[in-house]
Amino acid sequence: MKFLRLLILFLSFSAFAQQGGMWIPSLLEGMNEKEMKSLGMKMSAKDIYDVNKSSMKDAVPHFNNGCTSEVISPKGLLLTNHHCGYGQIQSHSTVEHDYLENGFWAMRLEDELPNEDLVVTFIVKIEDVTAKVLENTQSLTNEADKQKKIQDNISALTNSLPKESWQENRIRTFYDGNQYIWFVVETYKDVRLVGAPPSSIGKFGSDTDNWVWPRHTGDFSLFRIYADKNNRPAAYSKDNVPYTPKHYFPVSIDGVQENDFTMVFGFPGRTQEYLPAVAVEQIVNELNPAKIEVRDAALKVQDGFMRKDKAIKIQYAAKYASVANYWKKWIGETKGLKKSNAVQIKKEFEKDFMNKVAKAGKQAEYGNLLSEFEKNYKDIAPYALSRDYFMEVVMRNTEILSFGYRLVQLENLYNSRGEKAFNDRKENFISAFEEMYKDFNPMVDEKVMEQLIELYATKSPKEFLPEGLFNQDLKAKTAEIFKTSKLTSYNGFKDLLAGDAKTVLEKLNNDNGFAFVKMLTEAYNKNVLPKYDEINLKNTALQRTYMKGILELSPKEARIFPDANSTLRVTYGKVKGYAPSDAVYYSPVTYLEGVMEKYIPGDYEFDVSPKLIELYNNKDFGPYAENGKLPVNFIGTNHTTGGNSGSPAIDAHGNLIGLNFDRVWEGTMSDIYYDPAICRNIMVDIRYVLFVVDKYAGAKHLIEEMKIVHPKQKKKKKK
Repeated sequence: MKFLRLLILFLSFSAFAQQGGMWIPSLLEGMNEKEMKSLGMKMSAKDIYDVNKSSMKDAVPHFNNGCTSEVISPKGLLLTNHHCGYGQIQSHSTVEHDYLENGFWAMRLEDELPNEDLVVTFIVKIEDVTAKVLENTQSLTNEADKQKKIQDNISALTNSLPKESWQENRIRTFYDGNQYIWFVVETYKDVRLVGAPPSSIGKFGSDTDNWVWPRHTGDFSLFRIYADKNNRPAAYSKDNVPYTPKHYFPVSIDGVQENDFTMVFGFPGRTQEYLPAVAVEQIVNELNPAKIEVRDAALKVQDGFMRKDKAIKIQYAAKYASVANYWKKWIGETKGLKKSNAVQIKKEFEKDFMNKVAKAGKQAEYGNLLSEFEKNYKDIAPYALSRDYFMEVVMRNTEILSFGYRLVQLENLYNSRGEKAFNDRKENFISAFEEMYKDFNPMVDEKVMEQLIELYATKSPKEFLPEGLFNQDLKAKTAEIFKTSKLTSYNGFKDLLAGDAKTVLEKLNNDNGFAFVKMLTEAYNKNVLPKYDEINLKNTALQRTYMKGILELSPKEARIFPDANSTLRVTYGKVKGYAPSDAVYYSPVTYLEGVMEKYIPGDYEFDVSPKLIELYNNKDFGPYAENGKLPVNFIGTNHTTGGNSGSPAIDAHGNLIGLNFDRVWEGTMSDIYYDPAICRNIMVDIRYVLFVVDKYAGAKHLIEEMKIVHPKQKKKKKK
């Protein structure tokens, strides 16, 4: 199947015509390589991805299936964001040894801290298998049958395609089901914490500055990959040794200037660049506002407790950051989509698409797409809103309800697959929930539930809610559940699951917390989920056909990129400032002076440690300053999203110059519509990372592991 290359949808700024998009690294040769070189890149596509020789892909593992990381030494030293390693830093923290507040630095290999269940995954090989996956599906007209056959083909191929015994095959869909790609991966399971700055550096600005520019955050942490004696993946063992990478990034301390080439390599999570206008309208006007309101209520409760109690602050630090991250992102996304007039631009694109359909005589295949989208999104609206409320209130932000929901699923598993499956899952729950309850505070969660269940009862479409939700005082019901339900403690949870299936189910159904969640879940499963899935399946088929039409009818010079799906991608651009609004211009680099300008002694978000103040006052920046100033963060036009957190920022020569960690608030709508005039990714300048490791932490041994380079100085010498 021939695929056209990347189209930045609806682009109106010719100066940015060669930027944006998320590219598959194995397909860079040709147009992409030419574009990258026109922007200043000095490498070849083979330097970035080569299946036969070591290349940059071998230094960019997926970090714990959610972030990105990069190998920066021949001893498997791994760099990622502070917020990506936050859960591990928190898990090792206690009130006596608070690594969140004070930081952590292993001065010897034996001091590095193991992390249960933390993994990093390398990509070994990428290959198109579209024809094999779609084999014998063309004649199937029923969408459910077609999807089942595709999944059967994927399962068979995953089991039969060649790999080494320690490797894994994965097949992922691209272009909304029009292309399928096979990945061979290696997952390392012994990853140890090496270093982390205090939160006053790694999380400086916290939630106030999240998604905001100018930014002054040292958002990094260091880990190390360990392997067996053959350099292969192995579970944690004291006999494991530091991993020897196929490739690691040299680290440039020559800095960045506006218009320098930048490349970000990583695992972007999810984008929806090709949604029709009607879908974007629904997100802007209905779905995002509902989710924002729920999370806003939960965050206010949690923040109130965290500011008053240090132990609660430690318990809830990672959870709060996770909830706040997308709460603020959805606010910025909505503002950006409105500001950029994305809905109208998409409507204009659709009008142009239909003109192409008519010109090509393809009305039978594509002529009814947009009208069908209109009908389906109108039909799905109340179900989509109900689904988001259920997920935000029951499954995500009220912990006791989420615990109960998992147990309702356990009961359903017994009813569908019998006692053996029930017992296996039960034992997994008993093990997994011990860690969850470690960071659970019933006093906090009761107040969260009190707020959120009221929102659920009043804001979610009432026709789909259970009658029992309206026949009681919800505040009193919440208090009753937290007073009597065994779901409020790990010991109670274990007691509920003690015994055979019949005994467990009887105890669960006699627990008022479980019964309440079961009432909500049964109403959702009966009234919302089936209809939502039915309409969504129609939209899935329509989206695949729409994407096929875009690929087929776009001109040869069009640049069509697949949406992000947590697979390895390359995005390229330049270091660039931007103008978010009238009479406002932001330059692309921030400095340590900005940290001191924001400094508020004792503040939760803007405190600065005495050691950093001393280094600043003495201008003790080592070799990492530029004209007497220490760079902290910089921005570029790279098209990034969630999952790119921790991605390496790479210069024209393939050296590490920074660490991606965020986007500007005005440009968070890039998951749906990328506007190169205002969409910017935010990166930690690698010089700030090195300064903190060297001068602040005194961990010079880590600097000595790295290969420090001066590509710009070499360039000057040549001249």
